[in-house]
Amino acid sequence: MVIAITIAFVLGYILIAVEGLTKVNKAAVALLMASVCWTLYAVGGLGGEELTEVLERNLGEAGTTIFFLMGAMTIVELVDSYGGFNFVKRALSTTSKVALFWRIALLTAIMSAVLDNLTTTIVMLMILGKIVGSSKDNLIYASMIVLSANAGGAFSPIGDVTTIMLWNGKMVTATGVILMVAIPSIVSFVVPGLILQRQLHGELSLTPNTHDSFRKKLPNEPRRRERLEVFIVGVGGLCLVPLFHTLTELPPFMGIICIVGLLWVLTDIIHIYVKKSSASISAVLGKIDMSTILFFLGILLSVSVLSEIGVLSSLGAWLNENIASDFLKTGIIGVLSAVVDNVPLVAGTMKMYPIADAAMVAADPSLAGMVQDGIFWQLLAYCAGVGGSLLIIGSAAGVVAMGIANISFGWYIKKISWVALIGYLCGIAAYAVQCLVLGLI
Repeated sequence: MVIAITIAFVLGYILIAVEGLTKVNKAAVALLMASVCWTLYAVGGLGGEELTEVLERNLGEAGTTIFFLMGAMTIVELVDSYGGFNFVKRALSTTSKVALFWRIALLTAIMSAVLDNLTTTIVMLMILGKIVGSSKDNLIYASMIVLSANAGGAFSPIGDVTTIMLWNGKMVTATGVILMVAIPSIVSFVVPGLILQRQLHGELSLTPNTHDSFRKKLPNEPRRRERLEVFIVGVGGLCLVPLFHTLTELPPFMGIICIVGLLWVLTDIIHIYVKKSSASISAVLGKIDMSTILFFLGILLSVSVLSEIGVLSSLGAWLNENIASDFLKTGIIGVLSAVVDNVPLVAGTMKMYPIADAAMVAADPSLAGMVQDGIFWQLLAYCAGVGGSLLIIGSAAGVVAMGIANISFGWYIKKISWVALIGYLCGIAAYAVQCLVLGLI
């Protein structure tokens, strides 16, 4: 059963990778892959109520991400419809392709650290589409958004799901991960950026709606007050989602749902009582890319089968038994996170390696890196976050970009993966230099 499921998973990934040749939508392949893997899992012996319980649990875990994605896309589209992101468009407005490239990279990294890499990627990709349209350079810009978003999320305690997990699990502290992982994370996207910018030549032909896409959508432009209200509720709410999660311990998607509800009420009031032509969420919902949502669902459900049959835990156990170096161990985990979802990888790692205390380190000095804010945990935050950039399907940001920006698996491997690997390794080297300077190794 394990071999059959693994083969089905690999074949599915291959078909996703050659989407450009087969012309079969990757969402269809992902859903079929998930169905086949779960069917093989059921045929393998588990059935009845136990099978239903396992499937519902994994569907619930996937659903938290799916609802988060749907809610975030709805919020971003609505805020943009009211011109809320015009200031971002103005900040990015330039005719220089290289200048636009670096403005996108830096703004994405900053926003990812404040919000999270998934939300930031959605925001930046949708704004990018309104700035450069269908330019042939769009894939380069979109790929840089993925690299920058994953890097920005890695050094912030609220910037990535895996970093949040390590922070909540007390493996790292907010101060520790920011001070030690920030420079490696910056290196991980700046180095690839220096390489990728060489592919951009000439000036950028701006689309007609670069500065204000709203006039093309509605007969009347929203007043400043309406734009500000929608922006504060939408973007302000997104910024407060991590705080909501911390205070209530509810999944982040519940905070997203709350924001969508508030925006829905606000825009309906504006639509009915203030301006009849104003956009509402009812209109925006029709613009959500469901193929991206379904693709994400298929990928998450497929990976969950690998977790259930023990492939991920076995891999972690093998690493524990055969590799002693914290740098090499976390580096390999980071590379693996580009193939399978980094969330179950980090969750499994946290279960295998408990936080070491002074007594444990005294008894076994090799556990020194396992203390809170130790080398192992900080490197894990970096590697699990940045390692997902090695493949387009290796992170939530990448999967979203694959759907919104139409980045093919094969193109990303050919053009971006090797560049991302260089940045990934340079970031690890930067962390090692920091440790040497501080006398930690």
